[in-house]
Amino acid sequence: MTEKAMSVAIAGVAGRMGRQLAAVSIDRGYRLAGGTEVAAAKVYGEDIGLLAGRRAIGLKPVGEVSEAAADASVWIDFTRPEATLAALEKLASTPVRAVVIGTTGFSEQEETALSAAAGRFAIVKAGNFSIGVNLLEALTRLAASRLGTDWDIEVLETHHRMKVDAPSGTALMIGAAAAEGRGAPLGELRAAPYDGADARRETGKIGFSVRRSGGVIGEHEVMFGSEKELLRLSHTALDRSVFAEGALHAAAWAVKQAPGLYNMNDVLGLGHTG
Repeated sequence: MTEKAMSVAIAGVAGRMGRQLAAVSIDRGYRLAGGTEVAAAKVYGEDIGLLAGRRAIGLKPVGEVSEAAADASVWIDFTRPEATLAALEKLASTPVRAVVIGTTGFSEQEETALSAAAGRFAIVKAGNFSIGVNLLEALTRLAASRLGTDWDIEVLETHHRMKVDAPSGTALMIGAAAAEGRGAPLGELRAAPYDGADARRETGKIGFSVRRSGGVIGEHEVMFGSEKELLRLSHTALDRSVFAEGALHAAAWAVKQAPGLYNMNDVLGLGHTG
């Protein structure tokens, strides 16, 4: 399948991210096959292209996943864990072969269900689809692998006031990369929130700080600190379209892959720098 022949269906197509995905799809010449939305959004009579701020394309949002994806090769989903998992079940009866998931906040049980679905689809799942953020992740893994536990690791993230989950999926992705660089899972190294009368930092742990304010798209920083030095690596998103651009790049890659669970390291050929 050529990149331009890829047909895309989008979950939550009238939402903030859904509109960006539709706009980038139209701008790049991909074929939009459909999109879903909840009835409460009251957009079933609207044209998806116009919702995205582009030309009319003759497609309207629908409520059923199977209808939206009836002529799609890729499903892109930036919604909520329960909605994403429900969609994966319904996609089994459609021509969709690849799924791009930007949804965050999955529980361990839900992660297991995603892994099972990767037996049917080529799934690219990431906490962030920005190319810059994924390079930040790779650099964090590298730095953590080279610096000992006498260097503290702190991850700071800032997002808009409407964001629900915390820490962000991107912050957890960066933290997981730092933990991997130190040869352990994040669950073992993640520090509890600093709060209360005795909130001392534990040696070797990875700490997280969260800020929510205004309309901030996304800011992430990882700080490595020793007694004598500080190393800061950071990324700031200036335009929400960078996430849609990365997601469509991942989609074009995924449709050529065998079923399996992939991430942006695979898409970008970054490997695991350690």
